[in-house]
This record gives sequence, C-alpha cells and structure tokens, in this order.
Amino acid sequence: MRLCFKLLGCSVVVAVAFAGDVPMQHITSRVTADARTGKLVRSVVITPKVIAARPVEPATVEEATKATAPPTGINEAVDQIAAQHSLSPSLIHSVIKVESNYNPFAVSPKGAQGLMQLIPQTARRFGVNDVFNPMQNIEGGAKYLRYLLDLYHENLPLALAAYNAGEGAVAKYGTVPPYSETQNYLLLVANQLRKSKTKAEAPAQTAKKPAETTGTPEPNHIQKVVEADGSVRFVTR
Repeated sequence: MRLCFKLLGCSVVVAVAFAGDVPMQHITSRVTADARTGKLVRSVVITPKVIAARPVEPATVEEATKATAPPTGINEAVDQIAAQHSLSPSLIHSVIKVESNYNPFAVSPKGAQGLMQLIPQTARRFGVNDVFNPMQNIEGGAKYLRYLLDLYHENLPLALAAYNAGEGAVAKYGTVPPYSETQNYLLLVANQLRKSKTKAEAPAQTAKKPAETTGTPEPNHIQKVVEADGSVRFVTR
C-alpha cells in the first residue's frame, strides 16, 4: 500500500493505492476552524473505489443458447464428403431427406440408424464407429453409395435399389426388385433430385456450369417405365 500526502491549503489529501489492478482509492482529510469556538476540526471524506462492471449477459435463455449453440454444418459436411467420393451433393441430400428427414438420431423398425439410415452391418463395413455422429454417418453413407455406383457402372436406379433393399435383392432379380417399398423409395429420391435441380436453376440469370467442372457429377434422373405386360423398370435419363 502506498500513501501520498498533498497539502491543499487547509486540506490533506491521502491517496491509497492497492497492489494489482484495483483502482486507486482517495481519502481526503479536511481541517477547518470551527466558526463558533475557533478550534480546528478535521473531517474525512473517502471516495469509493470503482468496481469493474460485470460482463453483460444475454437477456434471455434463448439468446444465450443461440449464442453458444454450434452450427450444424450439414451442408458443409455434405459438400466436402461428396467431393471426396465424386458424388453430387444433391444426391446425398436427397437420400438423407428420404431416409431420415435430417434427424441424426432416427432409428427405423429394421434397425437402420442415423441420417443416412445405416444398418449396423453396413456401418461396420464402411468404418462408422458412431452412427449417430452426423459426419461419420454421412461419410459411411457416401462411401456405400460410391461403392454401389461403381458396382453397377453408374446405374443410379440399381445403386439406390441396393441401398434400400440390399445387394442380394438386386442380384436375385437382376434389376430393381419388385418390392413396393423399394420402388417407392426410388421415386421419392427422384422427386428430391428434381426439387434440387429446380432450386438450383431458379435464378434464370445465373449461368449453369457444366457438371464435369465441379468434380461432383450431377446424378441422372430416374424414370419409372411400365411395360405392356405390367412389369415395372426404372431407367435414368
């Protein structure tokens, strides 16, 4: 503690400074003559030290949560993973939308889990340790899609059919299995792909770049064809 004395007429100013960052505190001792008795009278005035203001906190719990909540980063993750596996981001988004509607904790009655609804066997097959981790789940689903597209020579309907019903079902029938669930699945994904294309083409003034320049080829659109005998097949166009 340091004491500084300064005479100001009949006043004595004592400045007290404490160690650290505590602001200086002033103690003023004033000596004056009493008007009635003529005796000297001392009065002491202490200037309160300034207390640093506390950080301003958010006004509501909602604001506090919003300020600290991390971003989901799904779009960024999809773009990055799609580029790594030569897939279209719109294809991954379409599969996620149909499979789980972007719920990372979705679990189907058949045990498929996470954003891209990986069954435990498929998750292990493609190195996914935590199926409820969005990044790992998307990575595993993208690897599986890439594998299937390579297996079926870029035939998107067959790849999606195998993703939904399994490679064994596609091998058994040599085409898209005649399962209503699988055929409906292909139509739902195709619908999402059309929506993605429409959204991307909305600004008419924006020139469309060739797909091959992006490194992520645009997926072919799926069309349902009903033959004269009533059989159903899916083709890309």
